[in-house]
Amino acid sequence: MTATRIDWSGVFPAATTQFKPGLSIDYEATQRVQDALIKDGVNGLIIMGTVGEGNSLEAEEKRRMITATVEAARGRVPVIVGVSEMTTPRAATLARDAENLGANGLMVLPAMVYVPQEEELITHFRTVADATALPIMLYNNPPAYRVNISFETLKRLSSQSNIVCIKESSPDTRRFTDLFNALGDRYVPFAGLDDVALEGAVLGARGWVSGLTNAFPIESLALWQSAIAGDLETARRIYRWFMPLLHLDAEHDLVQSIKLAEQIMGRGSERVRPPRYPLAGARRAHVTEIVEAAAAKRPKLKP
Repeated sequence: MTATRIDWSGVFPAATTQFKPGLSIDYEATQRVQDALIKDGVNGLIIMGTVGEGNSLEAEEKRRMITATVEAARGRVPVIVGVSEMTTPRAATLARDAENLGANGLMVLPAMVYVPQEEELITHFRTVADATALPIMLYNNPPAYRVNISFETLKRLSSQSNIVCIKESSPDTRRFTDLFNALGDRYVPFAGLDDVALEGAVLGARGWVSGLTNAFPIESLALWQSAIAGDLETARRIYRWFMPLLHLDAEHDLVQSIKLAEQIMGRGSERVRPPRYPLAGARRAHVTEIVEAAAAKRPKLKP
């Protein structure tokens, strides 16, 4: 079966969800954050993923978030909706809702909490894909979700025409080459961990789903564009400056760290919903130091 064609490439920030002081969603502030990222030049938006705190939103909030983001994007970039649900039926319902509300694609995770067997994982992905005509990016993140999407699973899913992309968040960068050797260009690969973004670009990733782009979009774009243009000297220079920040994306408190960085850089609020709480104490001081040091030594970029 021929796969659905997509033109997704470049830097897709995993956009944050902004909250009011009482922790209701601030849709207008979220739209301002999204609009600022698009004006900075990002190539797409991922909403309601890990950084977007999708698992902390209620079903109606998710629908309103999709509507608000589509409105903010105004067709300038693709809007990809994170589908991270406890059950397969809920995931399929969200997929249908996202399509009906004007989203351009989905980023689909395994069902949360339960660790599936291969047949269960395949059935979950097929059921969600069958519920919509939208193109789907699968999200492989074994450290966080305890499930590895194997190449055998991807081979078996290759007949599902709208499963077209994989966000690779394994810290093992060999996966990019092994994926190509196993399946050729059947799936569009995206780098999914900030601190292996350059390696991903060099090894053939077409795009990067990034957390720290929320705070430093210009540098993220310059890093990616330098890498894919083959200007490795510039890419390495930016990457070495960026790396202390990019490591935050691989930590358990990545959401709080990214939102704190966003706040320090004047781009959003650090408010998060429980069970998360804003960083405090020594950890907050450490992350603040990293962000402020990076801001003070931002690399000079060519216009």
